[in-house]
Amino acid sequence: MRLFWKEHVPLVFMYAGQLLLTVYMCRLSGFRNTFDLAYICLVNTALFAFYLIYRYFRHFKMYQRLTRPLSSIDESTGSIGNAPLADAVGRLLQEKYRLYQNDIERYRKKLTDHITFINQWVHQMKTPLSVMHLAVQQETDPFFDSMREEIDKLKKGLDTVLYTSRLDAFEQDFVAEPVDLRQLVGKVAAEHKNVWVRNKVFPEIQVDDGLMVMSDDKWLAFALGQLITNAVRYSAGISSHIRITSEVRGQQAVLEIRDHGVGIPKQDIKRVFDAYFTGENGRRFGESTGMGLYLVREIALRLDHRVELESEQGQGTAVRIWMGIAHVQTL
Repeated sequence: MRLFWKEHVPLVFMYAGQLLLTVYMCRLSGFRNTFDLAYICLVNTALFAFYLIYRYFRHFKMYQRLTRPLSSIDESTGSIGNAPLADAVGRLLQEKYRLYQNDIERYRKKLTDHITFINQWVHQMKTPLSVMHLAVQQETDPFFDSMREEIDKLKKGLDTVLYTSRLDAFEQDFVAEPVDLRQLVGKVAAEHKNVWVRNKVFPEIQVDDGLMVMSDDKWLAFALGQLITNAVRYSAGISSHIRITSEVRGQQAVLEIRDHGVGIPKQDIKRVFDAYFTGENGRRFGESTGMGLYLVREIALRLDHRVELESEQGQGTAVRIWMGIAHVQTL
């Protein structure tokens, strides 16, 4: 109704001005019968009111559609009336929707092709890296320590690229099943043994035996790897231990990774889960990409987990992942 009146206010003023002009011209021409003039004005006003009512109900669906927020893009393609104006607006909306869908499909294909290329490229790069890793694994010369460190960085970077590109297709690469939390933590910690040893930081794992959570072991392992890497990086030279513990709270399990490293400045805590945000620590530690905690949060959301972080500068950081319990095995 409001949109209707906004559209017709100029017409109402024009009609009122025309009516006054008609009365004035009648007076000038010598027509003095006030009753007849009032009758003429009343009849004309009634006809004008009937026209407005007719126009409102004829275009009611169009005005309703234009003033009501859309709950989905598909609603813009429905009929909005059979009046000429409403029909023309409906055809315009349908044409715009068709063009929009064509653009979406084109960009979706480009994105799919890009993700496919990235996945293939990452897998191709992993093969020579694995060969290089095996070649230097048994070498004892200190020179090869640097090579092993750089190879580990390359592998971590490739994994980050691969999992980032797969986030949009998460549902196609996700399997919810009971996961042995202690076994998974032990596997991830073992995979990062070179990182532990190189930085002289070592894990204290206190995860309950037989604690099974509903998750996807591959995605959860990657998220844990990101948290462990961060904890080690910001603890090196400050603290020699990182505690990984679990706790059962009702129907949920809480996995905590706690370090006693540099901690996070208070002003950065609210943004640490934002993509590409590195903050003050990122400027001090050049290897930071700002993607680790972002990926952890995105993966947790898709796994129906919850991530929380607490930190104090100079005291360390604790990250907790809340997960639903599948069951607890009795040993």
